[in-house]
Amino acid sequence: MPDPRFFEDLGPVPLGELARLTGAELSSEAERLISRVAVLAHAGPDSITFLNDRRYAAELARARPGACFLPRDAADLAPEGCVVLIVANPQAAYALAAARLHRPRLGGSQPVAADARLEEGVVLGAGAVVGPAAQIGRGTKIGANAVIGPGVAIGRDCDIAPNVTVGFALIGDRVKILAGARIGEPGFGATVGSKGLIDIPQLGRVIIQDGVTIGANTTIDRGAFDDTVIGENTKIDNLVQIAHNVRVGRNCVLAAHTGISGSVTIGDGAQFGGQAGVADHIVIGTGARVAGAAGVMKDIPDGETWGGVPARPLRNWFKETAWLARMAHRRGGQDK
Repeated sequence: MPDPRFFEDLGPVPLGELARLTGAELSSEAERLISRVAVLAHAGPDSITFLNDRRYAAELARARPGACFLPRDAADLAPEGCVVLIVANPQAAYALAAARLHRPRLGGSQPVAADARLEEGVVLGAGAVVGPAAQIGRGTKIGANAVIGPGVAIGRDCDIAPNVTVGFALIGDRVKILAGARIGEPGFGATVGSKGLIDIPQLGRVIIQDGVTIGANTTIDRGAFDDTVIGENTKIDNLVQIAHNVRVGRNCVLAAHTGISGSVTIGDGAQFGGQAGVADHIVIGTGARVAGAAGVMKDIPDGETWGGVPARPLRNWFKETAWLARMAHRRGGQDK
């Protein structure tokens, strides 16, 4: 269930309405009520989910959702009790259903909402905005023109610099967020609908644990459904991009211009040089190191150092680079 501090539930909605909205074929139970969307891992009898790939059939069987968007050739995969809605693009149908069943909570009209809770010693800079039901702990400073969204919780002794925006986030103690950072914006997700590309609603949160530092103009996207998590005492430089559903461990270091794609898992103590990039669904092991400007396309084991594009173990990269340099400087560029 999307966190009610950040999302308003608009359901329940009859399946017949969702079928009309998405253009899906529904053969029965049009009056059955659905309260929420859910990915397979979180689906239940009051939810609707989707399946694009038969490889996840076992997960669908375990989930036992109330309803599921499925392509015609996979309709037989639905478990007992699950109502099937047949549609050409299940993910697009899921996106439309998500927008119908959930929406982000709106900010208030006051600079500091009447129901916001600010502990003793909170300092608000000129033009700072604190949304409805937000909570800010003792000794925290909120800079000029910073915006703290509805439902956000910020711990004690934090320093939120000017022009920062924080939404859909739970933040621990002693966290520093430097100027212009954007926390909790929707992750990048789109799919093809009947009228072109449509956004996939991002219904997760950002969790920032104690002692984290986040550099100026860095962006950390909220999860698509699960959370984006930054572990304790991790230090993030300026202009870093962390996408939805990423999990960063404790005591990690990410230098400027690093880009982490969606659903990457990073172990404790990992280090990234400037401009490093990581493809989606990659696992970076505990204590691993990624050289500057490396492009990571494969999992990196614990403790290893990789570099290059595509990234490989550092010693291999050095050997290949040296070999190429020798070949380039031979007479006429020819290997003899």
